[in-house]
Amino acid sequence: MRVLFATAELSPLASVGGLAQAATGLVRELRSLGVHVDVAVPDYFALPLEGEVLSEISVPGWASPAIVRDGVAEGFGEVTLVRVPGIERPNPYVDGNGEGWPDNADRFFAFSAAVAALARDRSPDVLHCNDWHTAAALGLLYRPIPTVFTIHTLGYQGWTSGGWLDRLTRSVEAFESYGGTNPLAGAVQIADRVITVSPTYADEIRTLEGGAGLHDQLTQRGSDLIGILNGIDANVWDPELDPVIAEPFSASDLSGKAACRAELHDIARWRDDGAPVVAMVTRLVHQKGIEFAFEAARFADALPFRLAILGEGEKWLVDWAHHLAATHPDTVWFHEGYHPAMSHRAFGGADFMLVPSRFEPCGLSQMQAMAYGTIPVVTPVGGLVDTVIDADSDRRTGNGFVAASVDTAGVVDALHRAVRAWKHPRRRASIQQRGMARDWSWAGPARKHIEVYRELLAENAATT
Repeated sequence: MRVLFATAELSPLASVGGLAQAATGLVRELRSLGVHVDVAVPDYFALPLEGEVLSEISVPGWASPAIVRDGVAEGFGEVTLVRVPGIERPNPYVDGNGEGWPDNADRFFAFSAAVAALARDRSPDVLHCNDWHTAAALGLLYRPIPTVFTIHTLGYQGWTSGGWLDRLTRSVEAFESYGGTNPLAGAVQIADRVITVSPTYADEIRTLEGGAGLHDQLTQRGSDLIGILNGIDANVWDPELDPVIAEPFSASDLSGKAACRAELHDIARWRDDGAPVVAMVTRLVHQKGIEFAFEAARFADALPFRLAILGEGEKWLVDWAHHLAATHPDTVWFHEGYHPAMSHRAFGGADFMLVPSRFEPCGLSQMQAMAYGTIPVVTPVGGLVDTVIDADSDRRTGNGFVAASVDTAGVVDALHRAVRAWKHPRRRASIQQRGMARDWSWAGPARKHIEVYRELLAENAATT
């Protein structure tokens, strides 16, 4: 089976958020299961490739020239880097002020055109596109081919001017939206299968509240809309093998976590007074409910807990984080930016991982946390519901704490219950071990994707 997999992000080549980790994890597991996967990624940074083969592909004039570089990327493997006009940027999506590049539509429509051309030239069995940056490829295909489209988040749909409709060649009406062009909406309507990244999110996006204006189209897809929970890379997120953390540990022997906790205290310059450490490794954006966490920080002394924040994002939230750390140095620490080694130390050394999202299609940090014996405290949305079982509601299987509401009060209450449980070492260890015992890897999700591919191929064979 040959799959052409198109994505705007791929770790470690271009990593901004969860899309990069999800794409990399899924592709690696699919390849390990015998699927031939060609991965097409924008050539943002002109990264060197081993054994590089350079070629030009035929695309419409507005997307020309389209140059592809095939080779082996360090830290990933075989990849196809696609260079189209304007695609090279220091950040895939935003400028130095955090504002979207004004020509993002031009850049990603051109990339989509190149993906459609690759599907023509390489004749894969299935084309699998991800998020709005690749969605227009489904409206530019040169021949019928089984297609899969994955929604990683509905928050970004790529809406742009109606002039782009004239450049599409297939199911143009599906992309039209109130006089403009909505790439994601078009892909939702015409892909043979639509996948999203957790079962609960698949239900949420069918509602008026969660559908971001596309609930009717998503509801109409019926059983063709499938929720498959993401995984994490078990080779990267393994506290027994992690070379970065202070001391390895496992579910059967948690003793090394004390050294990791001590290291995190040293990094934050905290005196260890016995209070649990709550970490956040996240993008500082509205979706992530950052305000709930920052408002909850007012109760850090009373509960008590310490708050370690790692992330980057919207300026006002970054400024707020800096202010909290400057005014409450004994309880709040902030590291601006994404630093892989530092994030591993946070997962290893923290006692709790706070994920207070307003909505969360899947979420990875709660699964990464549980792999490291760090107990998640989450809001009741999306993939967080599918992965975290409240330890107060279910004493037998609980692996974390789930807020009763998506607001500051819900987060504070969940933190209060978590801190209360933490004070009982035997109960704390039981909750940790339950989270560590579950297989959070990509093995199961990848097999479910293969089932989708095979269903499509069977349907296609039956109609030809």
